[in-house]
Parts: sequence; structure tokens; C-alpha cells
Amino acid sequence: MTIVTSSIAEAAPTGSGSHTMLRDIIGRSATLFILAGAVLLIVLAAHLGDIVLQRRVIFCLVNLVAVVGLYIFMGNSGVLNFSSVGFMAIGAYTSALLTMMPGMKATFLPDLPAWLAAAEISPLAGAFAAGGMAALVALVVGWPLMRLSGIGAGIATLSLLIICYIVLGNWNSVTGGQQSLMGLKAYVGLWTSGLWAIAAITIAFIYQETRFAIALRASREDEVAARASGIHIVRERLIAFVLGAFVAGVGGALFGHFLGTLRVENFYFDPTFLFISMLVVGGMRSLTGAVAGTVLISLLTEILRLLEVGIPLPGTGLTLAAASGLGDVALAAVMLLIILFRPQGITGGREAIEFFRRKNGN
Repeated sequence: MTIVTSSIAEAAPTGSGSHTMLRDIIGRSATLFILAGAVLLIVLAAHLGDIVLQRRVIFCLVNLVAVVGLYIFMGNSGVLNFSSVGFMAIGAYTSALLTMMPGMKATFLPDLPAWLAAAEISPLAGAFAAGGMAALVALVVGWPLMRLSGIGAGIATLSLLIICYIVLGNWNSVTGGQQSLMGLKAYVGLWTSGLWAIAAITIAFIYQETRFAIALRASREDEVAARASGIHIVRERLIAFVLGAFVAGVGGALFGHFLGTLRVENFYFDPTFLFISMLVVGGMRSLTGAVAGTVLISLLTEILRLLEVGIPLPGTGLTLAAASGLGDVALAAVMLLIILFRPQGITGGREAIEFFRRKNGN
């Protein structure tokens, strides 16, 4: 808050004050430009690889959208959130139902309501509808949940994930239940996933610079002091919860339209713990940590996947292979080591620009 106050004071109608304010704005925005530039470099580099590498990068960028959505609430509030993948599921099925061709819906979902069976909107509109539906559900269920803290909040969000899974997995007439829902338009490529990743990073960055996020982070550090200062903690948490659900819903839509098929089991415990691992390993208190953790864990899981499949050693006739399940064990071990020796994550809760400033001695 001191930084914000001093920035306003320096914005007096003087030349030096205007320059100071401009430097402050550029300095704070540098993190956004660095992270967006990193995503663009990843997309451009992936174009040089084969189709398998490109699909791995697309999957990483889709996961990045989901992790950023998780960061918006969990990172700024410090409240453990297991429900983000549930909002991804809501977004995925919303986009699927609104963008699938009516003929496909008649084949796979013959019992759909007539208005929904005939609906067909553009993929972009479907992505926004996915985020909007997830945000609406978050708004409805979030008001009572945001009054909880600590272990109670974690259990409540876990319950919400389970409810989403059970409802979507048994709503046979609308989602197809436990069966695969096929026929989705597979439009998500490198540039689509890359641009949406940049959009998610931008939304998270703009939010974290607002007074709402500053108040929420104050409650994260000391909830009692924040309440005494007049901060409406429930309201601030709800804003972040709804915004995070919107981004997660878009991530779910991208996931569905990347694979071209949906199964409700894709939105349960496995991705939940994977996304939390990405956020914790990178550093849940910074947007840079969310991005770094996603990229690092994606790279690690890909290396371990290749080891499980087996890597032939040239000229030896031998294959270097790891035991099945090593990837899950290694991921758990990395998370455990990070929690033990670097609890603030690999970024230490700092943003990208802070590393450059430290390097330059500023």
C-alpha cells in the first residue's frame, strides 16, 4: 500500500513526477511483457519441432491457462482450492454443447433439450460462454464458501470438485455420463493455446495490480489485521474466486477442443493435484511462479514419460528405460523437496522483473 500511495504522491503536475509515475507503470508492467514474451518464444520454438512436440507444447499451454486460473484465487488468498478442475469441467462441457454440430449432438446426445440440440455458436463465443458459465456457478456457490478459512475451506472446495464430478458423470441426457463425448471441433493449435495463455496471464496480472487483489493479499498475510482495517474479506475472496473460475472454464474449453473428445474422468483428482503441484513448485505467491512451475513440471513429466517408454542408446542395441509409474513418484518427490527446502517455490514468490532488478543490483 505504501508503494501505491507514494506513486500517487509522485504523480503531482510536475515533470519529474510524471516521469516517475511513467517509470513506475512501466516497471510494474515489465513482468507481464516478460511472461508474454516467454510464451511467444515457446510457441515459436515449438514450430521448429515435429507434430508430437507441438502437441506436448499445446497441452502445456492449456495447462498454463488452468494453473493461472488457480493462481488468481489460491495465490492471492492463500486459501487451498481443489475446485478449479471442477470449473474446468463445467467450461469444457458448456463449450462442447454449444459448439458441436447439431448432427453430432443428435448422434451422441439424443435426449438433449430441443433448444440446446439446435444451438451452434463459434468456438470463440463457446470459450467465453464456458468461462461465463463457470464464473456463474462460482458466484452462486462461492458466497457461503468464501466465509471459510484454513482446512474448512480446503474440504469445502474438495467437496465442490466431487459434486461437479458426480453431477456431470451421471447427467446422461446432457453430458453423456461416463461415456466419451465425441465430435468436438478440434480447433486448438499452437497459436490458439498460446494467445489464450497470454490472455490468461494478462487477466491475472491486471487483477493482481488492483486494490481488490492488494486487499486480498493483505488478508492472506494477516486475516485478523485485515478485518480490523476494514477489508471485506468475503467479498475480496469471492471476486478472485469468480475470476479464477472464469479462466479455469476457458481452460476447460481449450482442453476439450484440443483433444476433440471429453470424458468426465479427465476432470478429477489427477489434474487437480497436478495443477496444485505446478503452482506450489513454481511459487504460489507470484504469477511468475505459476508460469515457471507449469513449464518446469511439464518438461519434467515429458522427460520421465520418455524414460518410461524407453530411450534407445545409439550403437549399443540397448534401451534406457525406467520403471512404470516413475513419473508420478518423481513428481511427488519434487513437490516434497520444494516444500521442505524452498517452501516459497522456485521463484521465492517473486515476479520476473524482480530477478532482473536483483541481477542489476537495483
